[in-house]
Amino acid sequence: MTGKRPRPAEVKRKISIPDASDQRLGRPELPSCGDFDIRIAADGTWFYRGSPIGRKELVKLFATVLRRDAEGDYWLVTPVERGRVTVDDAPFTAVEMRVEGHGEAQIISFRTNVDRWVEAGPDHPIRIAVAPDSGAPRPYILVWDGLEALILRPVYYHLVDAAVEARRDGHNTVGVWSHGTFFPLGGAD
Repeated sequence: MTGKRPRPAEVKRKISIPDASDQRLGRPELPSCGDFDIRIAADGTWFYRGSPIGRKELVKLFATVLRRDAEGDYWLVTPVERGRVTVDDAPFTAVEMRVEGHGEAQIISFRTNVDRWVEAGPDHPIRIAVAPDSGAPRPYILVWDGLEALILRPVYYHLVDAAVEARRDGHNTVGVWSHGTFFPLGGAD
């Protein structure tokens, strides 16, 4: 006998994090903590109490519990509470793009600033808004459940390079194909 007590088996706790389809925002028993004093800037930088959150892994964790309600408000939703966050434009940015294939079979993928890859298609549409002050295009891709990524300008130029002309609704337009869906980027007429 060595006099050592046997070590208990290591206990592993599984933490349940709601996925993107979780509907906890509507549950009245989930307490609201009000505003978390977290702001996501238009360039995708996350701030807490006015200071940038420098740990990318922490931002990525927060992103997994970010939700948007029917009124357009953004929330961080944990299994036990929720708190409102401020988003200046879109909560994510598309920082990289890759194109596979050609024509209607082409697949365009975007990497967000939280390292999530999204393939444009019927479930993840690309939309082009227009900046009211400058008239410049503001391109977005739906990441999940009402959460979009602003496609950054260098990535947008790459997207425009992949554009083709097509006839839509009696007009010539310029756009891209991905997963069999055509996404207009602007008029050619």
